[in-house]
Amino acid sequence: MNIISKTRLYVTEALKEGAVVGCSSNQAHYLRSVLRLQAGDPVTLFNGEDGEWLGSIDGVGKGWASVSLERKLRDQAASPDLWLLFSPLKRSATDLVIQKATELGASRIVPVLTQRTNTERLKQDRAHATAIEAAEQCERLDVPEVTEIQKLTTFLSDWNEERLLYVCAEAGIADAVSKVFAAHQMDRPAAILIGPEGGFTEKELAFLNDRSFITPVSLGPRILRAETAALAALACWQSICGDWADRPPHRQGVTD
Repeated sequence: MNIISKTRLYVTEALKEGAVVGCSSNQAHYLRSVLRLQAGDPVTLFNGEDGEWLGSIDGVGKGWASVSLERKLRDQAASPDLWLLFSPLKRSATDLVIQKATELGASRIVPVLTQRTNTERLKQDRAHATAIEAAEQCERLDVPEVTEIQKLTTFLSDWNEERLLYVCAEAGIADAVSKVFAAHQMDRPAAILIGPEGGFTEKELAFLNDRSFITPVSLGPRILRAETAALAALACWQSICGDWADRPPHRQGVTD
């Protein structure tokens, strides 16, 4: 396998052959001071719309850098239409959920407030930066949306019932996650809801059970931490219903 560049950066500018793309000051610092790259070194760029492009550094200095695009490496491909709803945790655990949900292909990450949520604060710029960094590392071609934190009951009151919601609850009647996901209607989008540490209250469970678009699922006999449950559920989904079926061509040594 011929790896042209291990350095990937997410940018917001349009990408096309011959374009010269400016980097942010943070990206310039990363290229110059952390990676010690110089003019002529290869860099890969993506923006979530135009695919992945190979370029080379035109120039780099203190607080600035530019990349000249040479050719497209991959066409844009959409991630599975899967949302993750989770109750925010302490800062490091929330960062972990956002990072790993990005790596596991969630298209939208929705922090929701429940009665037992540990924290009602979420720094939006930090959450977005965490998702970008994870997307750069895992070779995604897009960055998931991380929404503002919002109350669970309010968010579900405006829910489009075409999207099925699978709730990972610690108690109550629920089939195994593998059985439920295997029966998913593949023409319908989906979402996964992870509760807070300590679980949902009885009132919240009654609210959830009253929604026709919601199906409870069991993640097994052990009580999982909230961040573990989120990653386990996403991994199960990708294995059964998602995009884990095949290794992409660019990872098989296939080149144009």
